Amino acid sequence: MPGGPAASGESAGSATAAAPGTPDAGASAEPEEERTHEARAAQRELFAHTPGFILGDTAAFGGSLVGGAQHGVSGGRVDGDVYLGGRTEYHYHGAAPATAGGASGEIPRADLDALAAVFADGPVFADALRRLREERVLVLSGAHGTGRGAAALMLLHRLGVPAVTALDPDTVPGALAGRITRPGGYVLRDLPLSRNRPLRDTHLYAAREQLEKADGHLVLTVENSPHLPGVTPCAWGPPSARDVVRARLSRLRPDAADVERLLALEPVAAFLAGGPRPAEAAAFAGALAEYDGSERALARLADFGQAAVEKQCRDWLGDPDLRLRDKAFLVSLAVFDQAPYVLAAELADRLYVHLQGLQQPGKPPDIPVFGPPAADRLALARAHGELRGEQTEWGPVTQFTACFGEERTARVLLTEVWTRHPSARPALVEWIRELARDGRPLVRTRAAAATALLAAADLPSTMALLVDRWATSRAIGPRVTAAGTLTLAQLLDAPVVLRLLTQWCSDGHWGRRWTAIRAFGLLAPLRPDLAGAALGALAGRARAAASNKAERNNLTESAALLLSGGPGRRRGETLAEFVRLLYQDAPAVRELALAAFVRACDNAEDGALVGWYAESGMYEADTARDLATLWRTALRDRAHTRAALNALHTWVHVAGRRADAAHALELLLPALVVTADDRKRLDHELRTLRAEDGGPRPPLADHLLTVLHPAAPTVH
Repeated sequence: MPGGPAASGESAGSATAAAPGTPDAGASAEPEEERTHEARAAQRELFAHTPGFILGDTAAFGGSLVGGAQHGVSGGRVDGDVYLGGRTEYHYHGAAPATAGGASGEIPRADLDALAAVFADGPVFADALRRLREERVLVLSGAHGTGRGAAALMLLHRLGVPAVTALDPDTVPGALAGRITRPGGYVLRDLPLSRNRPLRDTHLYAAREQLEKADGHLVLTVENSPHLPGVTPCAWGPPSARDVVRARLSRLRPDAADVERLLALEPVAAFLAGGPRPAEAAAFAGALAEYDGSERALARLADFGQAAVEKQCRDWLGDPDLRLRDKAFLVSLAVFDQAPYVLAAELADRLYVHLQGLQQPGKPPDIPVFGPPAADRLALARAHGELRGEQTEWGPVTQFTACFGEERTARVLLTEVWTRHPSARPALVEWIRELARDGRPLVRTRAAAATALLAAADLPSTMALLVDRWATSRAIGPRVTAAGTLTLAQLLDAPVVLRLLTQWCSDGHWGRRWTAIRAFGLLAPLRPDLAGAALGALAGRARAAASNKAERNNLTESAALLLSGGPGRRRGETLAEFVRLLYQDAPAVRELALAAFVRACDNAEDGALVGWYAESGMYEADTARDLATLWRTALRDRAHTRAALNALHTWVHVAGRRADAAHALELLLPALVVTADDRKRLDHELRTLRAEDGGPRPPLADHLLTVLHPAAPTVH
């Protein structure tokens, strides 16, 4: 993450920061350094150094393939939970229903049919279906990972309802009846309950009365909870792992004899004996369907399974004969998986010092200068090393990189340390804080990634011990780390992160506001489906920050990041949102839209707005119109004219190197001219433009002048 060692240090006062939501004495005393901080540097480092199992091969989310499995709602295979907005838990064994979190909407029938084709009923499904048919409303309770979300959808599907509507998970119990407006099925997944927000029998009575009037049925899924006064939930029991594997396998291998032959393989029995969850069983079925009879394929099946990974991690940490220094190396490798081996080894010894201080406070740690060879340490970790190109700020260099053999090991091991070995927490917390202060961008980014993994396992503790301390620091480095952590935590489906970021945008402490604003900017290019929500949150804060120059700059930097990445269609949608902000009543919102747009345009890096527009955006009529609208408005606004003209210089210089960008400018330029003043302004800039090295006007500028002043047609 950006910021050298000095910038990354945590202030002494950060440990006593005000509680979230309350103003403190320094709430408005934002340091000067934020005003010049480069947000794109943080974005570059986050993309470059985050582990691949978090970002995936494409570094794109919101319906794109990540590491070969679907983490969105546009179809394909879904091997894990799908989270949209709130923590919505689906264990799909086929195509995933496309629903939007945070809002009610109808689930496509085709998605329900696809799920039905591979769904295994489980031991209580028939009784749950009977109760739903008779009572019209059913509360399905169960633990995470048991497939209760998929079961809720299939209960309604089996009833033959004309449509299934997914209700907003933030619906309060007292408002359930008001959400039922038409015939059909309704599902509310993962209804959050607490002592102050119970689900009472009276709520269900009111809902049932409305369901009878509308001819509807409703299924609510909840965790096993004591906050259900008067309610008799249906305790969901997941189908057996064998049934899940059989159902999925039958879809992939229609030959029944072939299915039975595969189920009889020895690795299948070993996998099922580990008690895998439905999602894990479905993923195993996909691997089993690819079995080709070879020894290598059999070995892959034998090593498959989350249960096997969890057992291995428990054995490592719980082995009394394994040296503490070796355990420190395993944890360090989990943080620096897919990174240079030397970092994992070097920083493992720092962790060992902290662990030794806990275990034997009066004894100095004994660290041999020359330890065991890398091959031995990697063998212990079931990892391997290879030479890979590592990105640095000066370009790629070759490094000996260490990787766990099983990709899930890093996440499982860190989760195991954090949740099953609380005595190690003080040492782990101090070590991660040291990593966040390190002068190397890769190390700082991995500190954020590791903390995000911990947040996914235990958000409240991670926020209190690490993230909030960073967010309320006066130094910029820790705040950048906090923003990166929350960004990655959302990608890892840590609960309530979006709600936390929204609340922090209006928090009483300026540091939390800064962190949330920056996190929204980092998150949206990775999750383009959240760009609209992120821009809305930034615009809302802009209304309240009109007089705070430093905060306005942070808002501008973060909003500009929304236009720096994501699939073309999504970026076009974001441009449309920027146009919409131009017509808001609040001048601060219009100012934000224009300043962020100009900032995004003044960027010649790979993936910048100019490159995207030349490659795809210019071919979409709506996108081309919206871009021209933003350009014209910025050029005419006195507060932004100079910056917009500078950004136009950037586009001309890029177009001098790229033929597609030159063609895009040829088409864009006429759309920027509506009045004589528009033409004069552009004419002056093109005539006075100099080459990037300060030399004479580039030839492309001469060509664009002919585009700006087309010759009158010859009259014969």
